[in-house]
Amino acid sequence: MTPKKLSILFVMCFLAAGCNIYRVNSEEVSAHYYPSKTSSSEVVYLEQVSRPHDIIGFVTVNTERSESMEEVLEKIKREAAILGGDAVTNITVNSPSGWKKIPPQKILGNAYIRANFTATVIAFQDAGS
Repeated sequence: MTPKKLSILFVMCFLAAGCNIYRVNSEEVSAHYYPSKTSSSEVVYLEQVSRPHDIIGFVTVNTERSESMEEVLEKIKREAAILGGDAVTNITVNSPSGWKKIPPQKILGNAYIRANFTATVIAFQDAGS
């Protein structure tokens, strides 16, 4: 492969990989051990929690504000599954300081606007009983 073709391939891969950049962080706040789930499908999103539960952690996803809530929620649920959570709730959104839209960048739209989506991870008290 010629150096020119290799360079073009590298640039294309870089551009394709750089379209959606997520950063996922989690914080455990419980002293109890909760085994990880095998799949994010075992974690549900609840707007209101009516069952007895323990808060076991928080998950924050930092991404472009233009990302769909379904994609962000899937990232949150994956991390919550690792923490051993049964559900996520109380999703809040805020913009981290220092990220601003650059007006001349019309082609990129709001790619320069980032947001933090933070959710509370809970485990139901009767789940393991």
